[in-house]
Amino acid sequence: MRHVEWHQPRSLDEALELRSSYGEDAVVVAGGTFVGILMNQGFLRPARLISLRGVPGLDSIREEDGVLLLGAMVTHRSVERSELVRRKWLALARTFSLVASPRVRNQATVGGVLADADYASDPPAMLAALAARVVIAGKNGEREVPVEDFILDHYTTALKEDELVVGVRVPDGVRQAVYRKFRSRSSEDRPCVSVAAARYGGKTLRVVVGAVAGRPQYFPDVCALAGGEVDAGIIREIARRYAENIHPLSDARGSARYRRRVMEVEVRRALEELYGV
Repeated sequence: MRHVEWHQPRSLDEALELRSSYGEDAVVVAGGTFVGILMNQGFLRPARLISLRGVPGLDSIREEDGVLLLGAMVTHRSVERSELVRRKWLALARTFSLVASPRVRNQATVGGVLADADYASDPPAMLAALAARVVIAGKNGEREVPVEDFILDHYTTALKEDELVVGVRVPDGVRQAVYRKFRSRSSEDRPCVSVAAARYGGKTLRVVVGAVAGRPQYFPDVCALAGGEVDAGIIREIARRYAENIHPLSDARGSARYRRRVMEVEVRRALEELYGV
């Protein structure tokens, strides 16, 4: 077995220095659930691992000026059980509660699930529907990127080689949000199709479909159809256009043809729940 160097920085500056120095020769470890699977299966053979477990300040959940701030090292279980999140962002708490099993949720982190950019993860679709922004730190300071622009493709993000995900900012103002997860196999399996839909003040709608392509699928022009009075006809049209616009993949959870049929149904059902139609 190849020897792997283990680095455990004690500050964000130290973590960024290691990240900058080693670049692609090092893999960042948050909860380790996804990285561990890839290493065990031989898909990932890093020379170095940089653990963020000892970096202070990355495991907090707090609210500032109506914005929810989730640190990169906050676990899925912590989001699921947070009184703050459940009080003001209930759909987000529910989404995290549907990931795998409690054992996985106790380990997996907010930053890790975004940085991994695994197409079949639950949280990214809901975070994108809630207009969340990924907080990224580098040696030149911080920047923020909308979730839908952060995940670019399968396991590919907008992160640069010298940057780290340090948190997520989720704005308030959501009138109502819904998350639907269709599993084609076991109750703890990852989704075959997931749909996150959020209604904002006024007439704004955001619908994001996950687990069907390399990145969460969001079509603002289709969502704009909900700008007026929303009835069953408008809902069916939005669902039909999402199914038409997305080119789904095929895998063990379902073929592209099957996914297209499920997408249309799940988008329709999410919007019917959202609008009470």
